[in-house]
Amino acid sequence: MVAKLLGLAFLYLTTSPFTFTAHGTSVYPVPTSSVKINPNWEVVYQDTDVYGVVGKAVILECGTTVPDIYIWSFTKPGTDAIKAVVYNLGKGPRIQQFAETLGQLTIISNSAAVSIERLPLAAHGLFTCQAFYNIDKEPIVYYYYVHLNVRVPVSKPYLLLSDVSPVEGSTMWMRCNLENGTGPIQYVWQHETHSGNITVLAQGSSNLINVTDVSRNHTGWYRCVATNAVNSESSNRLWLDTIYGPDIPRIDVTPYSITERGYSALERETVSLMCQAQSNPASQYVWFYNNSQVYSGPQFTITKILRMHTGDYACLAQNTYLNTRSKKTISLTVYYPPDGSPSCSVEPALNYTALKLICVWPGGYPSPSLDWTGDLVQAGKTQADTKQQTNLQSGTAILLPSENLTPNSLFRCVGSHPAIKQYTECSTSTYIPPGEPVCFAYVTNTQQYLMLSCSWDGGAPKALVWWEGPGGQSKGGQENSNILVLRYGTARSGKPYTCYAKHPLLMEAKSCRLTLEAPVLLTQRRIISVYEGSDVQLTCNLRANYLPANEITWFNNQGVDVRDTSKYMLLRTSAWANLTVRDTDEMQDSGEYRCSTSNAVGGAEINVTLVVKKHPMPPNATLIRATYNSPKRNEVELEWQIDGMEENGGWTGFHLEHQWVSERPNRRGSNNNSQLWMEERIAPQDWYRTIIQDPGIRSHTVRGLTPTVTYQFRITPINHRTIGHPSPAKTPAEPRYNMYPAVVGAAIGGMLFAAILTVLLLMYIIRNRNNNPRLHDMLFGMQHSQSRENINFPEDEMVRGSDGGIEDIGGLSTVSIPRASSPLTTSPLSATPTPTSQVPPSGDDNEPVSVTITVKAAGP
Repeated sequence: MVAKLLGLAFLYLTTSPFTFTAHGTSVYPVPTSSVKINPNWEVVYQDTDVYGVVGKAVILECGTTVPDIYIWSFTKPGTDAIKAVVYNLGKGPRIQQFAETLGQLTIISNSAAVSIERLPLAAHGLFTCQAFYNIDKEPIVYYYYVHLNVRVPVSKPYLLLSDVSPVEGSTMWMRCNLENGTGPIQYVWQHETHSGNITVLAQGSSNLINVTDVSRNHTGWYRCVATNAVNSESSNRLWLDTIYGPDIPRIDVTPYSITERGYSALERETVSLMCQAQSNPASQYVWFYNNSQVYSGPQFTITKILRMHTGDYACLAQNTYLNTRSKKTISLTVYYPPDGSPSCSVEPALNYTALKLICVWPGGYPSPSLDWTGDLVQAGKTQADTKQQTNLQSGTAILLPSENLTPNSLFRCVGSHPAIKQYTECSTSTYIPPGEPVCFAYVTNTQQYLMLSCSWDGGAPKALVWWEGPGGQSKGGQENSNILVLRYGTARSGKPYTCYAKHPLLMEAKSCRLTLEAPVLLTQRRIISVYEGSDVQLTCNLRANYLPANEITWFNNQGVDVRDTSKYMLLRTSAWANLTVRDTDEMQDSGEYRCSTSNAVGGAEINVTLVVKKHPMPPNATLIRATYNSPKRNEVELEWQIDGMEENGGWTGFHLEHQWVSERPNRRGSNNNSQLWMEERIAPQDWYRTIIQDPGIRSHTVRGLTPTVTYQFRITPINHRTIGHPSPAKTPAEPRYNMYPAVVGAAIGGMLFAAILTVLLLMYIIRNRNNNPRLHDMLFGMQHSQSRENINFPEDEMVRGSDGGIEDIGGLSTVSIPRASSPLTTSPLSATPTPTSQVPPSGDDNEPVSVTITVKAAGP
């Protein structure tokens, strides 16, 4: 079966091709129907279009499943040849030498797809993949036709202009040239102005455009953009400079002021004449005054213009490139108007019974025209009457009586001048001051003068204010406000001082009155009761009156002026002063407190009684337990209870107190080295206090005690600052613990001590047997005394054998003799041991034995 399929595949490569039609055009030859295939086998054909770019990579797919056998071939457009590119007959892909002309061709692993790197233009054509599936059973054959279209990107275009400086109205052309690029190619022509605004001039498939009737609007930067299916490239921009002008000049006058004849200017101002004519290249300008050349340049400036400069000014513009020119003439008239604008004011007249309206606008030529308008009809003046107004120098004035005036009126003065385009006006209004006159009195800081002030602010014109008081204490009229100055203490108590205010818009005068009185002090409570330890506030308020008082002063129960201290806090204003007494005490703070103040007429004071009470006595408390919590005797646990019903309350805490009672010092005996504990009584000590602020606590542990000291403890309830009765003193009990370990330990220690003492005593007796023979004989016996004497002979020998020996321990000699029952003796002299003598024959056990023993011992 495999051989048949291979024969079929290679038969395809050798058969004659026919023309394959795509989109109605003959493009590639494809296999003819002369391929012999079993009628039961149906070959599947699939067409795919793939687009690639020169120099890039492209992948050609051969189905979605890896075939058992595949063959890739290539057919160049316009030819009949079908050339093998790569095949895989089950033993791996075999790339043909011809594939090198189609680019860097590789087979993608685990597939039959072909990857072409650095795609050349020669790869443009038909790629055919013959795929064979299931060749061991029922073969399936696929033909994949891959039409690879290789495109070339457009290169950077360059722009050509027939004329880079055309004259306005002429004709020109533009061409966009390319080196490479696959068609179709679209061209876009862009125009960029001086301001950076970019517009599209033309677009299409042609690389040439014609511009007819060139205008100045065509001036600017030009570029062309070439675009195909691969990319888009833009050319460098070229500048197109259109030659034109000059147009009719335009003259701008600064400052701008136009009249019937032309332009006007104010005298002694700087006038600038600017001439502008559109032209390329730029125009050359020449200025003429009354047909005489006066200046060359676009801007002609006249500093401090005078009346003699009135006349005709002409501007001539020239284009030297085209040799063309244009001209424009204007007329300039010099005026000098009055300075600023009209000034309006209103004044009282005829002793504040009439109004005078004044309008002034000095200077100017010609003289300004001034006319009063507004609420003149309501004021009793007709238009004819205004013509009879008083003429002042460069101004006008008019008189209006009070009886015909309304409370609020508006009058306008309108001025005009030829040098000013619009009318200029000023306005003034008349109105009554708001509210009523306000009177008040105050004293200077040095308390030398009493000042009575009266004011009626506002209004137009201002009101006239004056004082009238008793005993000739008066003062003449002043505008808006008036102050009557009196020496301190000279004011008349209870007598009225009247301030009068007169305004031209009112027929009658208004007034306000002051009646001077001594201050009156008030308090919220005259008697205040508080519990000891709390803060209390005493209030003192000044009742409103017409004369302000001095600063309110507080005096305590000792008559001392109160200041801000840790005990007192003062809060005060001009109308009140509050005294706060902190942490009140019954003995220190109870009593009369006094609040005092005064003014220019008199003084006042008020007393406040402060009663400080103690808190009720708290219930009694009893210590029910006092115990050391460890043998160290440095901490005591205490527990107490409240007598009576605890839910009734009445206490805020406790004072837990303790004192020294006695001390047990450590002393040594002089004879038997035993330790004796003797208890000594100490002098009475102060009670040391621990404050417990939680009323709910019923137990406490006292730490840091001295173990050798005996203490007493007591508990005292407290209710705020009221201290109750202390409980009976209680001495803490010793802690309960097991004595058996202590007794056993003491017994063992005593036995060890006795054993060591006995050994030391025996060693002492042995070493000093000659000095204490009686003690030695008493302990070791009196038998065999003769043998002891024989041992002392120098000719005696020291016997050593298996049954006896001598051992030196720590400088003391211990001798072991099996047969002798008498004690050993230690020679005070050091000798060298002699050889062991012959052992005497055995005899009776009670028979004396002569033995010579020499022991080396270190004596004192």
